[in-house]
Amino acid sequence: MLEETLNHIVPFDNASLVSIVNLFKEVQFKKGKSFARKGEYSRNIAFIKSGVLRAYYGNDKGEQYNKTFFTENSFVGAYSALVTGNRNLIDIDCLTDCSLLVAEYSKITALYDENPKVERLSRILAEQFFVRKEKREIELVTLEAKERYSIFQKEHPDLEQRIPQYHIASYLGVSPTQLSRIRAKK
Repeated sequence: MLEETLNHIVPFDNASLVSIVNLFKEVQFKKGKSFARKGEYSRNIAFIKSGVLRAYYGNDKGEQYNKTFFTENSFVGAYSALVTGNRNLIDIDCLTDCSLLVAEYSKITALYDENPKVERLSRILAEQFFVRKEKREIELVTLEAKERYSIFQKEHPDLEQRIPQYHIASYLGVSPTQLSRIRAKK
């Protein structure tokens, strides 16, 4: 899976592919386990073999706001903290049991000079992340909740059956009651 995903983004020769794939080690995370904690320093990035994770913000009142979900065949990490070396601004938790292929981000970036395709891979992943983030921000301020829910269903067709509805409501920027009303009207 990892090899196919990497080659889909950037066609690697076999030696280059092996050099990056060998950095990843499989780790099992139980539901509720944290992959990244706000205020800590992130060191790792992961490829999701199975499971669902969420990135979220929390405030001093204990309220949580889901920023995004990560599912199979995608990469997860506290990206801005990894790039800047600063503390995490977000938490990333497992919403289900997860099987992750985890690598130290610094070992990936150490390959940049000797293998430009690895640097290209990182650039493309960053660009994809930026585009998704910008699209989501625009949707949050320009679309009605029912439209955001419809987009969510198209982009994450099986997620509603895998995670609690209150997480979806938080992601959409509505209350669980509002989400129930939206779902009832469909």
